[in-house]
This record gives sequence, C-alpha cells and structure tokens, in this order.
Amino acid sequence: MTKTSDLGSEWQLTPPLSTRLRGMLGATGKAAKRDIVLGMSISLLFLGLFLAVFAPTLARTDYERTDPVNRMLPPSTDNWFGTDNWGRDVFDRTIVGTRLSFLVGFSVTLISSVVGVSIALIISYFRILDAVMMRFVDGFLAFPTILLALALISLIGPSIGNVIIALSVTATAGKIRLVRGAVLSLRESTYVEAARAVGVPVPRILMFHVLPNIVSIIIVQATFTLASAILAEASLSFLGAGVPEYVPSWGNIIATGQGYIQVGFHISFFPGLFLTVTVLAVVLIGDSIRDHLDPKLRGRLRTTAQQ
Repeated sequence: MTKTSDLGSEWQLTPPLSTRLRGMLGATGKAAKRDIVLGMSISLLFLGLFLAVFAPTLARTDYERTDPVNRMLPPSTDNWFGTDNWGRDVFDRTIVGTRLSFLVGFSVTLISSVVGVSIALIISYFRILDAVMMRFVDGFLAFPTILLALALISLIGPSIGNVIIALSVTATAGKIRLVRGAVLSLRESTYVEAARAVGVPVPRILMFHVLPNIVSIIIVQATFTLASAILAEASLSFLGAGVPEYVPSWGNIIATGQGYIQVGFHISFFPGLFLTVTVLAVVLIGDSIRDHLDPKLRGRLRTTAQQ
C-alpha cells in the first residue's frame, strides 16, 4: 500500500485506471505481433475505419443518382461491384454504408458502456437498489434484441439517431448484468474491505478500487457489443425498420438485391461480404483480447505454446 498526497488520509490500494489501460494496450500490441489472427483482425478493423472516414472522398460517383440505362450491370473495371436495379454503383454505396455501420456500432458501444457501467457500479453496491433495478433489467433481457429494437423504433420512428437509441437501450441491459456480476465478486475482496476500513468514501472505492479491476471485462464486452450493434443495424435496415432506403447501409443494400439474386447476386453479395468480414474481425479481436488479458487463459496459452 502506498499513501498518496492527493488522497490525503486515503490509501491507494489499486493501480490507477490510466495505468491499467496503458498496460492492456501494451499487452494487446505485443499480442498482435505474435498472434497473426489478432493482427489481421485489427488491420481489417482499421481498414474499415479508414473507409468510414474517407468514404465520400473514395466514392467515384454520386451514389444517390439513378441511371436506368446502366442498371444491373455485372462487376467490371468501370463498376467494380456492378450496379443495382436503379443503376447505382454498388461499390460506392457499399463503402459509404461503412460509415453508417461504424457510426451506429461505435455510438451504441460507447453509450451502452458508459450508461451500463455507471448504473451497474451504483446498484451493485446498494442491495435494495440492486434488487429493484435488476428486475427491470431482467424484463429487458426477456425480450429478443431485434424484437425489442423493432418495438422501440416503431414508437419513435426510423432514423439514424433512433436506431442508435433503440440499440443502446437493448445493449445497456446486458452490460448492467455483466458488470454487476463482476462488481459483486469484488465487493467483498480484501483490498475493497481495506479501503472501506481506512474510511475511503463509496464513490472513491467504486472509481479507484473497483472500476480499474473490471476494465478488462468491460473492454472485451465492448468488442462483442460493437459486433452485435453493427449486425443489428444491418438487420433492422434489411427489414426496413432502420434508416431510409436512400441512405446507403449494408442492410438495405442487401435488401435491395434480395429480389435479384439469380440475375444480379453481386448487389447483395459485396455488402454482405463487408458485413461478414467486419463482424468476424471484431469478434476475433474480442476473443484474442480476452485470451491475452485473462490471467488464467494467458497461463494456459503460454503452456500450450511451450509444448
């Protein structure tokens, strides 16, 4: 234990959150150099981010302009992914759709993580509040994610902002349950009891002694939330409950081509390929980070590598 001047009579029993984050980023960077799957997945994710940021610049045509004369063209040097039933370039619409998918995915991940972790930290430390709030969480978790999101969007209307709100609500419930379980296991630990014994207030215990020890769980869960949000947004757009059709999205591009599979499979194939590769890359990143940050799994991986 080391006594810190900024905490006065309080004792700093746990490494700061910033130290934990730097350590995890460093461990992930070293793991990416050794693990080819993790390295390739991170590269694919950064490629998707690049396309999302520079999509309007990379688009070669007006992706909203229709051209009935050149409709249903197969992939060629002029139209890399072909054209759809309205003569719009599928490549341009696919890379522009990357921006929407990443915007929804990262927004839902950030909102659900901040709100879910905050609520879980508070309710898990107060038994009465925990008992009441978890019944509401159980109610949310009883509904399938897509059905609950469809119900919320039907109430507030389809738009990008409303899709983010609906998916954030569905993702927050799962985040609360996960973090709550982790906090309950730490609440009676030795260093938390020691912090309480020396008079550290509850807010400081939660921020400086509990949160740094569950940040790895939060980060791993955030990767799966990102993948789920991207897939859920595509599913909602495919069903016509997401963004309007004129806004390029992987989901509504796939829906546009579903009636032309036999004569123009390329319309649905390429955005579907982008969606599959992106979700798979994010899931593999989450699996690899979990394996390298979990002490038990890390020891097992080291033993396997030595054998």
